[in-house]
Amino acid sequence: MPTLDAIELTKQLVQIESTNPGTYEKEICDFIFHYLKEAGVEPELSEVENGRCNIRAMIAASESKSDCGQPSYQKKHPGQEHHLVQEQHPALVFICHMDTVVVGAGWDENAFSGEIRDGRLYGRGACDMKSGLACALSVFAETAVKVKDGGLQLEAPLVFIGTVDEEGDMKGVEKAIDDQWVTAEDWVLDMEPTDGQIQMSHKGRTWFELEVQGVTAHASMPEKGADAIAGMAYMLTYIRRNIKECPVHAELGRSTATFGQIQGGYSPYVVPDCCTATIDMRLVPPMDTQKAAQLVREAIQYGEQNVPGVHGSCRITGDRPSVETHPESFLLRELKKAVEETTKAAPPVTAFPGYTDTAVIAGKLGNPNCMSYGPGSLKQAHKPNEFVITTEIDRCQEVFRKLVRNMLTGPRAL
Repeated sequence: MPTLDAIELTKQLVQIESTNPGTYEKEICDFIFHYLKEAGVEPELSEVENGRCNIRAMIAASESKSDCGQPSYQKKHPGQEHHLVQEQHPALVFICHMDTVVVGAGWDENAFSGEIRDGRLYGRGACDMKSGLACALSVFAETAVKVKDGGLQLEAPLVFIGTVDEEGDMKGVEKAIDDQWVTAEDWVLDMEPTDGQIQMSHKGRTWFELEVQGVTAHASMPEKGADAIAGMAYMLTYIRRNIKECPVHAELGRSTATFGQIQGGYSPYVVPDCCTATIDMRLVPPMDTQKAAQLVREAIQYGEQNVPGVHGSCRITGDRPSVETHPESFLLRELKKAVEETTKAAPPVTAFPGYTDTAVIAGKLGNPNCMSYGPGSLKQAHKPNEFVITTEIDRCQEVFRKLVRNMLTGPRAL
């Protein structure tokens, strides 16, 4: 019988390194695989790349409720040629990423200790998001045990998905979508740290790589060359100035642009003939990737006009659409109810500052039932001495218990 204490499970998960880049997710995926089997559930794997696998398990609805108002079907998944999975939609899906960012410098202690001190559990991934992963896993396992013992019936399936590469290019959730592990009909919740808030909306995330070619010359005769860095400076200034003029969204605020990396030239005494820069745009409606690309093209023209002889080009290296809040969402209503039953207070519904697995699902599938709620604060994520407050783990575990009870079991209680 696996541990159902989410705090103890968080400690165990933090003690398993799953940095990205670094050790990646194999060891923690193996741990989760055996944890689910101990709970009496048969998990399945789907390889994303180079042995990095997503993991999924499902607790099916009872036979009398198996169609959930929708047709069920069987499907073979890649790498699982001999394993048929009975698909049931809609389902309540708990989706959690298994990777963390790298450890980095500045730690006062072992980054994988899982030490609990003064009500805080420390370690890389403690809040982002191994505590949320522990809450989801423990409630999933608890539900599986009760269904297996015959003390509980589900009116719709409960699904757990662990993804790889959320802290990278989000290839794991892309593969989960391709595998049809999630659909536009499902109720999808991730357990990112949300400071006690429900977070549904996201700014869009569009990445560009901008390149400027110039003409080299001796620095004592700059008029004989074309300064690629100067051209880039005009272009970035144009983007920075004009992004501030974009419309402000009532919930998501302003669109922003960050120039994260820049390289150019090869000597202090030579007119640079090349320069490259990366641009991270966080976009709010009505600004989108198409309009952002037009802004970059205009910036290139502006730079070329101001520094004759330079030529700019750009390519889009990442494109994630913005996601708005859907007040009519069934999952949003039920999650608010579960939080209020647990905390005796209505939870705020706010925007998530970054981009999550559920945002990818919402953006690609148009699913209005995708959101985040989990223990911890994003302010602690990716920092040295990362921690999560243990009472928040207890709170979220209880919220997820109530959510399963309310959504999937009718009048029955876990």
